[in-house]
Amino acid sequence: MNLFYTVESIFSMIVQWGILFLEFAGVAVLLATCGKSVADCLKRNPHVRLKLAQGIALSLEFKLGSEVLRTVIVREWSELAVLGAVVGLRGALTFLIHWEIKNEESRAGKERKFHS
Repeated sequence: MNLFYTVESIFSMIVQWGILFLEFAGVAVLLATCGKSVADCLKRNPHVRLKLAQGIALSLEFKLGSEVLRTVIVREWSELAVLGAVVGLRGALTFLIHWEIKNEESRAGKERKFHS
C-alpha cells in the first residue's frame, strides 16, 4: 500500500508542475501578445485586432489545457463543479474569439480585394 501512495504523490506532483507550466505559458503568451499589439497599434498596423485575437486564443488554449490537467487531481464534487464552470467559460470565450478571428480575417480579405 505504501508504493501506491508514493506513486500517487509523484503523479500528483507531475500534474501540478504541468498545470503551473501551462498556466505560465498562457500568461506569457498573453503578455507578449498584448505588448506587441500595443506596439502595432502605435504603428497604426491595420491587422492589430486580428493578431491580438489570435494571441488571446492561443493563451486561452494553454489555460484550458491546465484546467483539463487539474481535473485529474480533483478530489471533491464541489471542486469538479467549479472546474467545470471554469472550463465552460473558457471554452465559450475560445469559441467567441475564434469566431471574431474568422470575421476579422474575412474583413481583411475583402479589404485586400478592394484595394487591389
